[in-house]
Amino acid sequence: MTEELFLPDRRTVIVGAAAAALLIAAPTDAKEGPAMYGLIGKMRAQPDKRGDLIAILLQGTDAMPGCLAYIVAEDVEDADAIWITEVWTDEASHKASLKLPAVQAAIAKGHPMIAGFDSQTVLRPIGGVGLKRG
Repeated sequence: MTEELFLPDRRTVIVGAAAAALLIAAPTDAKEGPAMYGLIGKMRAQPDKRGDLIAILLQGTDAMPGCLAYIVAEDVEDADAIWITEVWTDEASHKASLKLPAVQAAIAKGHPMIAGFDSQTVLRPIGGVGLKRG
C-alpha cells in the first residue's frame, strides 16, 4: 500500500497563510472587552477665530473619564476648519462627558466662535500607536 503525498499548489498555500494571519490578528470581543467608540468631525470656526476656538476645545480635556484620545487639529488647506478625533472606552463615556461642568462651560464659551459642522463620522477604533485601552 503506497500513500501519495499531497503537495498544495502555490495559490492554496498563499490563501491559507493569509486566512491564518487574519484569524490570528483579528480582535475578539471576548479578549478585548467592549468595543471602543470613536468620532472624527470637522468643525468650522468663524473667520479669524480658529485659534481661539481651538484653545477652548483643549481646556480641561485631561479630566474626561473614559476618554482615551482627544486630538484637535488645524486643517492646513482651510484656515477656518478644525478636525477633532476622539476615542472613548464606550459610547456611554462620550455621552457622559457632554454633561461635565467643564465641557458645558467650554461649549457655552466656544459656541459664538463656531460657524458650523461639516461632517462627523462614528467609528469603532480597534487599536494603534499611542492608543491604550482604558
